[in-house]
Amino acid sequence: MSIQIFGLPVSRGVAIGRAVLIASSRVDVPHVFIDPARTEEEIARLLAARDAVAVEFEALKRDLPADAPAELAAILDVHQMLLQDEALVGAALDWIRQRHYNAEWALSAQLEVLARQFDEMEDAYIRERKADLEQVVERMLRSIGRGTPSAMPEPGQNARDFGGDEPLILVASDIAPADMISFKRSVFCGFVTDVGGKTSHTAIVARSMDIPAVVGARQASGLIRQDDCIIIDGDAGLVIVDPSPIVLEEYRFRQRQAELERSRLARLRHTPAVTLDGERIELLANIEMPEDSPAALEAGAVGVGLFRSEFLFMNRGGNLPDEEEQYDAYRRAVEAMKGLPVVIRTVDIGADKPLEGMSSSELRHESVLNPALGLRAIRWSLSEPSMFRRQLRALYRAAAHGPVKVLIPMLASQREIRQTLDNIAHVQRQLADSGKPFGQCELGAMIEVPAAALTMPIFLRHFDFVSIGTNDLIQYTLAIDRADEAVAHLYDPWHPAVLHLLHTTIAQARAAGKGVSVCGEMAGDPAFTELLLSMGLRSFSMHPTQIASVKQRVLRADTRRLAPLLDQVLSCDDPEAACAQALAAGNAAVAAPRPMAA
Repeated sequence: MSIQIFGLPVSRGVAIGRAVLIASSRVDVPHVFIDPARTEEEIARLLAARDAVAVEFEALKRDLPADAPAELAAILDVHQMLLQDEALVGAALDWIRQRHYNAEWALSAQLEVLARQFDEMEDAYIRERKADLEQVVERMLRSIGRGTPSAMPEPGQNARDFGGDEPLILVASDIAPADMISFKRSVFCGFVTDVGGKTSHTAIVARSMDIPAVVGARQASGLIRQDDCIIIDGDAGLVIVDPSPIVLEEYRFRQRQAELERSRLARLRHTPAVTLDGERIELLANIEMPEDSPAALEAGAVGVGLFRSEFLFMNRGGNLPDEEEQYDAYRRAVEAMKGLPVVIRTVDIGADKPLEGMSSSELRHESVLNPALGLRAIRWSLSEPSMFRRQLRALYRAAAHGPVKVLIPMLASQREIRQTLDNIAHVQRQLADSGKPFGQCELGAMIEVPAAALTMPIFLRHFDFVSIGTNDLIQYTLAIDRADEAVAHLYDPWHPAVLHLLHTTIAQARAAGKGVSVCGEMAGDPAFTELLLSMGLRSFSMHPTQIASVKQRVLRADTRRLAPLLDQVLSCDDPEAACAQALAAGNAAVAAPRPMAA
């Protein structure tokens, strides 16, 4: 029977495919698509774990005290039987052979299948055996974790290589940032998660991959089964499970229409972003890794407006990259941009991007009451000066290979500014004394805390440019955890307070002759393009996949006619409706669209 599940629409479009479930587990499970040539090695890892756990059970049974209850020995016997059951291990081996999951993923996927079968059994005693199964699997997962890790796939391999012709859709309670790094280069055609908000990490990565996603879908991972046929309607925030043939065909038609629209917009990629009245607009790209640079160039970006360096620190078990590794990554990004500017943000760790394996409990999302207000971004960097200086040295060395701008996240006070500048001066002296070549970098501050937006003169005295991070600025202005689906509906970029902060920040930076850009999700949303232009913004930074849509709006805009739009939006109680009405009435729109480039 077809069912519908509603969540938050975070990345537009339609996806149709087979569900791939990531089961939740008390043991952290890496999810890796292995190289097909290493299938036998991965099978050996799983079988070795089974044999090791079998030995553990035998030792436990042998060492039971003479007066131990008979039930304990019986439980161990049940665990041994489950361990040897083909429905568990044999089926997990099939996941490795057919889908090329790593051993941990295969085992947890089969646990999910069997757990649901137990839940559906009428006999209460048999249903309760699910707990025994979970204990056996967790012992195996821990045993696998103590062995040799899975070999990572070769660059360019992806899920479709392993999943056959049918596209795959990832379904999970939540997706850890470390997993998102692995999945980013897979070809999952969509994401569905139980939790999350419109600017949660999963949502941002889905938009960067230009694939449909629905988050905050509550019980989706409990209602959807492995290999179910599902549809994601990213525009409506709807997930359809086991759709009827008529519904399936309707959504396939919508997919074809979307492909045509993407092809049409792709023709704009080499057209300069200039408004009808001759204002040149800078459209930059947000990237996570050096390998994203070619996609930025292909999309028509005129530089990188935000390189999120924290992704170099993730998915490494807490082993931080050293100076040479960071220098090499930044250098590759700079060289790949072929002389175009690259803005690199210093590490923004914490909140929804904790470092796995770190001993500092403050960095673990689950260990603090309010991770968004905790030790994150520049706060963590200043608390770890040796790490911060390593990164700064790598950044300044990379600047010898091309134009690099350094961006500092989450600054809020004069004291943090002074400490940051002292660290930079110290690093420059170190590099000069060492004789290593390094370049000069423009220095920028992220405006993402209301305190920074309200004290702009202080920031403009010390920095060459500012970049507005709207995701966090909205979160902190409205006191909403943007990753929490329970309050995600309150996250409102159209809130008058947010728009006033944006306007005054842009105006003050322009008045001081300092560069100002927006690098948050608002920059890549075409619904805000005319409004941001009316505020005087001339530099937008977004995911490469969003550039064409924003450029189309820029090419059709006339900034001389936008002043009435800004006045109407800032003076009313419902800015979103006022903006839509003004544009529909032609107050800010042009009379005729510019012909598209061939």
